Amino acid sequence: MFPRISDILNYLFGTHLDIPIQTYGFMVAMAFIAGAVVLYLELKRKERAGQIPAQQKKVLKGGPATFQELFFTAVFGFILGWKGVGLILQYGTFRQNPQDFILSWSGNLLAGLILAAGFAGYQFYKKRKERLDPPVWEEVTVHPCQLTGNILLVAAIFGIIGSKIFDTLEHLDNLVRDPLGTLFSFDGLSFYGGLLVASVAVVWYARKNGIRMPFIADAIAPALILAYAVGRIGCQLAGDGCWGVINPHPMPEWLSFLPDWVWSFQYPHNVIDEGVLIPGCEGNHCFHLPYAVYPTPFYETLLGLVIFGILMVIRKGLKVPGYLFSVYLILNGIERFLIEQIRINKAYDLLGLQLTQAQAIAILLILLGLAGFWYFWWAEKRKLRN
Repeated sequence: MFPRISDILNYLFGTHLDIPIQTYGFMVAMAFIAGAVVLYLELKRKERAGQIPAQQKKVLKGGPATFQELFFTAVFGFILGWKGVGLILQYGTFRQNPQDFILSWSGNLLAGLILAAGFAGYQFYKKRKERLDPPVWEEVTVHPCQLTGNILLVAAIFGIIGSKIFDTLEHLDNLVRDPLGTLFSFDGLSFYGGLLVASVAVVWYARKNGIRMPFIADAIAPALILAYAVGRIGCQLAGDGCWGVINPHPMPEWLSFLPDWVWSFQYPHNVIDEGVLIPGCEGNHCFHLPYAVYPTPFYETLLGLVIFGILMVIRKGLKVPGYLFSVYLILNGIERFLIEQIRINKAYDLLGLQLTQAQAIAILLILLGLAGFWYFWWAEKRKLRN
């Protein structure tokens, strides 16, 4: 496994680099970028098709710097100075565990205060230099694709909040044992918790900007599943614990042309140090699982890419707004329900059935997708009637 990006480079090219960028975090960033590109192109396509109109908004030009502008600029400068300069001065600590350093109180407080004052001062000076007497209101055109960055920011913030809430509910024992460590770590993120909370937030933001719910839902559907597929690459490469149950079966003959790890894997050098010590290994991440398990993150990446391909092929043929998102919900729910059969997760007794939290939510997504076909058809029919 490759806990850091430098581990991948060293493995491929025989180098001895030491780059403190975690593989999982890097792939999460790549997932957001991949999703952003697809969302941007879909919003642009829907505007050309006349489905999502551009909005006319009035902005004040030549006004003084507002308190909110100065405050958020100062906060950004403080964080940049506090953590950025702290990272340089305490690079050894950061290199050992970047995540712990970022989430700790370590940093350079003086540099943070200096940059906060500098950023706020520059913003004040810039606004004063551009000031008009009197300020004037100008009408500008905002195209849907220009909202991509804000939509992703809303999705990221509320997605993290939702994922932590759902994961915490599933592991209340960890919350009782270490409340702050559980709430303020990047470990244990529930995808479906993030999906549900982020979806509500994105729909709310889109409606505020004149984009109807069915259209934004259809635009984000392929972006979501592609981001999910890319993110699972990070799980596989880092070995973050999202693997499957023990696989006692030999690889079938019809798969013999593939490498063994595609069928079963022990996740050596996994990032969470799970399993038993690897003989002769020294340093960090020297553990591997005692038994080979199903590499479920790899399977989810493949299935995610298949679903993405299906959505991209059928998206222009579905004439009812919201249908594409309904298809996404059904396919995503089926994929996750099936993969949970061979994935390690805590099961609960639900109406006499042993289901994991992800399986229960997957069933809900499938039902919502089926209901979505009826709801969006009815909404479109009512719109045409009126």
